[in-house]
Parts: sequence; C-alpha cells; structure tokens
Amino acid sequence: MSSTPPLNPDDVRLIVENTRIVRPPKQLLATFGTTILHYYVVTEPSYVGLPGAGTEEESVIRTGTVTSARPQLVTPSYLMNLFQGFEHGQEFARYLRSTYGADAPGLMYSYKQEPTDTNVVSDRPDIVAARIAEEMDRDGKSLAVVIRGVDQFWDISLAHFIHALTIGSVPTHAADFAKRGLLAQEGGMPRAAREKIDTMFRAVQAGEIEASDLKTEIDRWGLFGEYEDRFLNLFRKRA
Repeated sequence: MSSTPPLNPDDVRLIVENTRIVRPPKQLLATFGTTILHYYVVTEPSYVGLPGAGTEEESVIRTGTVTSARPQLVTPSYLMNLFQGFEHGQEFARYLRSTYGADAPGLMYSYKQEPTDTNVVSDRPDIVAARIAEEMDRDGKSLAVVIRGVDQFWDISLAHFIHALTIGSVPTHAADFAKRGLLAQEGGMPRAAREKIDTMFRAVQAGEIEASDLKTEIDRWGLFGEYEDRFLNLFRKRA
C-alpha cells in the first residue's frame, strides 16, 4: 500500500514534465504479440538535502521489465484496469482521462511492470543516465529504455514513457488492425474485443485459464448481462 497521499492530475503532470527519456528503445511495440522492454530509471535520491544526507552526489538506478501484451481497443473506463504493478497506475490513468477526455477512444495496451534491482551509485543522475544509454547503444539493445525520472514517483515516470511509446506505435498498429477488420463495431463494441472474449470462453472450456479471468474481462466491458447465460453454461456442462 502506498504511504503517500493520492495525487491529482496536476501533480502527475508536474512529474511528467520533469521526466526525460534519455535513450528510447529502437523499435516499436509488436502489433499482434507480446513485447518485453528493459528499463533503467535514473533518479536523484529523495533524501538529497535532508539533514545528515551528506554532500556526495549520488543516483538511484532502478531496473526491471515492462511486458506489453497484444494491443486491444478499449474504452476510457476499461483503461483504469490496465496498469499492473504500478503503485500510482490509477492516478496516471485518471491523468490521461483528464488530459485526453473521458470518452476518447483508442488502441490501448496492458502492461505488467516487474522490478529486478535498485542500486545507488556515485555521480549525478544526468551523467549516470548518459553512461547507461551509451552502454545500451554499444550493446545494440533495441528493446531497452533509459529514463531520467523523479525518485519518489519513478513509476509515473516509467508509465509516462510507456504511454508515449504507445502513442508512437498506434498508427502502425491501427493500420494492421484495420487490414484484419478488427476496428469494426459489433453490438456497440470493437470486434477485436468480442473476439478476445470468444477466445477466452474457449480457453476456459479447454482448462487453459480460470473462469474468473473471463468474468473479469467481461465485467471490464460492462457486458455480463449479455454474456451471463453463456458464462453460466460453462458450469452447467461441467456438472
């Protein structure tokens, strides 16, 4: 549970404005598959300036991965469920709704953030971030990003980058979806969303996923009334 008070959109906007992408990845997100990005978020320690903190210049380096699942068409309400593993994910989602409008449709992506390590090193954050970026370029790591973020809210800095990468990927992905007819509407929702629900029904029947996962997806779209009989039939057939 977060020990900090809730942030409003203006608070998040200030964090976003103080975030800088030092080294972006060299390729976009995959359209019809999963993308795993390695991140390096470099920040100035939050204890800088406090009594007894000393005068040595230090930086915090947080590393980990962000897994982006296959993109899907969603509504703004659905967006609130997308950020997993982000302490301030809900607040960032509210910031997006405030900035882009509550009814703005779009191609959205679900993310799972998994940290791997946190280290404190000597030197200023800008120098450390530039050094890591050079190393990524030298090693040819196309799916790695270096971010100069805000220490206490570093995950918002990371979420901001992911959202920016998503926006950059959308034109290509939207064209790919259109070629397959997935942008068409069926019963007031994207065809791609209905196809996903149908796939999940088959997966439940095959024992590949839990029925609770399917129920969660249906509820996110607010469609349980429409799918209720079909969902309950899953259990009747098992009886």
